[in-house]
Amino acid sequence: MAELAGRVALVTGGSRGIGAAIALRLAREGADVALTYVRSKARASEVVAEITACGRRGLAIEADSADPTAVVRAVEQAAADLGGLDVLVNNAGIYPYGPFDAVELDEIDRTLAIHVRGAFIAAQAAARHMGEGGRIINIGSCFADRVPYAGVSLYAMSKSALTGLTKGLARDLGPMGITVNVVQPGSTDTEMNPADSPDADAERALTAVGRYAGADEIAGTVAHLAGAEAGFITGASIAVDGGFAA
Repeated sequence: MAELAGRVALVTGGSRGIGAAIALRLAREGADVALTYVRSKARASEVVAEITACGRRGLAIEADSADPTAVVRAVEQAAADLGGLDVLVNNAGIYPYGPFDAVELDEIDRTLAIHVRGAFIAAQAAARHMGEGGRIINIGSCFADRVPYAGVSLYAMSKSALTGLTKGLARDLGPMGITVNVVQPGSTDTEMNPADSPDADAERALTAVGRYAGADEIAGTVAHLAGAEAGFITGASIAVDGGFAA
């Protein structure tokens, strides 16, 4: 089945981890997919090759989500090269972690620039290309609902801001037929947070199911929100966290 046939999607931070899984899942559902990357052109090219192997068009765009000009340029390039834009997934992210009193201003500014300002600006630019059936999906974090240990105040703050942005955009864009939701993953087995890391057992213990998610499980929820059957879901925060917040 090609639930997203004829649709065009942009996934920020789509060269690895959850972002790559989302880009590939959307392609398997029939979408043409553009993705942004910052450093690894080779990794981004590999994902594009997998997209084209699905019979879809793929496009890799170098763009740092902390740079507002680059964000807008990426949206415009995706829409121009792929013939429009129907789905935006704001996935690009970093994971600042450490003692609260050691957090410096530059780290605060970069985290908020990527997780909050970048998502806002990307949505603003993408909405100009969308009409009825448009989808904006933000990738948040389970830490927006629960913070069980120290060292993640900055990260939790930035991801919590996506909840407010999502609700506001749902109201702003609902009359245009565009839905906006935030997916909040729990511990997910990626390079950023591998399931065999020294802290993995402690993270598993915080969930109800006692395991990490696979990136494909996050991608599946995103694909559903991008499809026609999710047209009445907007302004929602959807936890894919194994019961972390239960």
